[in-house]
Amino acid sequence: MPSGPKFRVAICGGGIGGLTAAIILARSQDIEVEIYESAQKLTEIGAGIGLFSRPWEIIRKIGLDEELLKTTAIKPVEGPVSSFKYRRSDRPEGLEFYTLVTKGNLMTFHRADFQAALLRKLPRSCRVNCSKRLRSYTQHPSGPIELLFEDGTTTTCDVLLGADGLKSAVRRSMMNEKAQTAQSSTEAAEYIASIDPLWCGQNAYRELIPAERLNARCPNHRVFTQPTQYLGKNGYIIAYPIQKGKMINFVAFTARHDLEDTKFNGAWVCPTDSSEVTTMFRKWEPEAQALLDCIDRPLRWAIHTVRPLSSYSHGRVALLGDAAHASPPHQGSGAAMAIEDAFVLATLLIQPGATRETLPRVLSIYDHVRRPVDHDVHNRNRINGQYFTFHNVDLDPSLPDEHLLPYLQHHAQKFTKNWEWAWLSSAAPVMQEAMQLLNSSS
Repeated sequence: MPSGPKFRVAICGGGIGGLTAAIILARSQDIEVEIYESAQKLTEIGAGIGLFSRPWEIIRKIGLDEELLKTTAIKPVEGPVSSFKYRRSDRPEGLEFYTLVTKGNLMTFHRADFQAALLRKLPRSCRVNCSKRLRSYTQHPSGPIELLFEDGTTTTCDVLLGADGLKSAVRRSMMNEKAQTAQSSTEAAEYIASIDPLWCGQNAYRELIPAERLNARCPNHRVFTQPTQYLGKNGYIIAYPIQKGKMINFVAFTARHDLEDTKFNGAWVCPTDSSEVTTMFRKWEPEAQALLDCIDRPLRWAIHTVRPLSSYSHGRVALLGDAAHASPPHQGSGAAMAIEDAFVLATLLIQPGATRETLPRVLSIYDHVRRPVDHDVHNRNRINGQYFTFHNVDLDPSLPDEHLLPYLQHHAQKFTKNWEWAWLSSAAPVMQEAMQLLNSSS
């Protein structure tokens, strides 16, 4: 019998991507898994999360569906279903112009409930260390990877997975490491430029609205039963029920597309007065105003993204989730992509062909199959953000309905076509390609 594990995996970040990877990895009895989380305890910030059929297929494959279904009143439906209603709302009277029909329904959860369900599936053999913020790592050609934390402590591992989000310390170390071995100063500068996120010119104002509060303000509001997006020039609102209808997930987006890829001055995430939001949407339709009247102290998120990276791996270190490809949230795909990354990466690592000696090749296969998918989704998210805010569209919302409707319906077809990968495609071909590459002799 072997005296120790095949290899030891350290995961920086205890969010959705990191926990999903840990659950899959922990199924292998000869892999030791340890999570390092910077927060004092494992908690998710944010509010709602939505999954279409593509990520839900993975959830079912890894046996998380029953645990997650305990947290929501929504049951998965496989056939065509109405997912979102769309309204042109930057006018005194809103105009409903489209119903998004998807293959399989949108499964919505509270982020904290989702994370709690993942934690319940995490075996005790997987150790979780909180208050451990990574400062840097050192990777040697032979021997373990050394991790240095902000509290001055150190540890080692054989493979490091960076699931530590937008401001990833793993990404910072990796890009610095790549820059040191770059073939030219230009290449080195590109790596360094990939470290820090960039503001995309957009802010999101998030709040959970108690259903009782909205019901008192507007009984029978449509968002109690129908996820809805209220669109307008340079902004939009999305709202849908979570926590078995007890809360309404509310997000209002404002967009300055001319400020894309600039520096945001101020805190990236902070509470703000509701007037900052309501002032921006003061001329919108009554349905939108009813939602806005119910917010109290929303969190303002300055939406930052990660430049498309030239690689997600280097040696025995790999990135996943937002650490690898944080993108605008306009297709609600952040959690979905983190789950897919974790599924492919962890499934490769538990294969017999993954050993200490082959780890760099295994991680390069993950990079090869996942990065093009993530970059494509990143671009689609960006484009849908422009569609939802009528960027480069000069269409007077006060035009008669009969003049507006044909254009709006054509507009809806464009953002649907750009989004339908989320419910018409599967991650299975990506996983199949990864397995074929792993099993090949090359």
